[in-house]
Amino acid sequence: MSTPSVLPQPTPWRRAVATSVLVAAIVSLVVIAFTWPSRASSAHDISIAIAGPSAASNQLKSALTKGNDTFDVQLADTRADAVRMLKERDVYGAVVLSSGSAPEVLTATAASPAVAQVMNGVAAKLQAQAQAQGSAASAAGDAAAAPTVAVTDVVPLSDDDPTGSGLVAAAFPLVMGGMLGGILLTFLVHGTGRRLVGLVAFVVIAGFAVAGILQGWLGILQGHYLENAAAFALALSAIAGTILGASTLIGRLGVSVGPVLFLLFANPLASAATPSSFLPAPWGVIGQWFPPGAGARLLRDISYFPDANSTLQWLILVGWTAFGLALMGIGALVHEQRRRAHHGEHVARPEHAPDPLTV
Repeated sequence: MSTPSVLPQPTPWRRAVATSVLVAAIVSLVVIAFTWPSRASSAHDISIAIAGPSAASNQLKSALTKGNDTFDVQLADTRADAVRMLKERDVYGAVVLSSGSAPEVLTATAASPAVAQVMNGVAAKLQAQAQAQGSAASAAGDAAAAPTVAVTDVVPLSDDDPTGSGLVAAAFPLVMGGMLGGILLTFLVHGTGRRLVGLVAFVVIAGFAVAGILQGWLGILQGHYLENAAAFALALSAIAGTILGASTLIGRLGVSVGPVLFLLFANPLASAATPSSFLPAPWGVIGQWFPPGAGARLLRDISYFPDANSTLQWLILVGWTAFGLALMGIGALVHEQRRRAHHGEHVARPEHAPDPLTV
């Protein structure tokens, strides 16, 4: 005869209700984390440059900044200086003024399609002003046609990713891949040394594989393949290493570091799709100091802005990786001290000796 299965005892009502409330709170937190940035995001403090005669440049600067905070205007000496500032990611757009000809608006769609649309709006307003001036000149007897405002995309997106959505989407596997790597290594690999070797193997293999898919197959990433692979590997190690370090130090509870810190907090603030200045201060700046923000910025720089100084992004990812490794080392030392203390207690008190606490 088969032994009847024992049914589990019903969960106490208090625990069942508390669990439901906790799950609802987690879902609400996820919704807030992923919808608040887009709801709170607005076009402000966009860094642009104005190049041209001093008087005309200052006049346009006053017109663009008066009564609003849409633009943060810098002055450039020449068109070449404005182009350099765009390629080095010091600004997102520029307006070039010259005597006797129409203004030229410079954009960098690869930096931000959203800002490029804003700059196209600036070009439309300048064109309307030029047409109004042309109409006034025609009424005065001057038959000269209104000049056309040119729009030049200095750093366009790739033909394989014309909207930039692929580059934005590439930031998500960076976060999820790092989290999955850290979580799986925590549960499937035991021993600090083995986890460290597993982490190195994971990030190297995943870095080459993901970069190969996004660049060689899909054509989303541009630039040098080895540099993209190194950036992905370092970003994955920054996230996975921190999770492993927290788990080594405080146990499996450390796994929660990934979903809470990187997915719910840092990822929505990463500004992968829009400039960090679009978020309310200081959240946009804070987001760039975490692996999702630094990694997304670094991949965009490697792909489209080789002249930009990306040293800070590399250092941020190295810093997080070092932080995770330090946590692993501290956790290993703590566990070793506990093991030695436990072993010393058994050596000092033989197995059959009476326990002084129980006598």
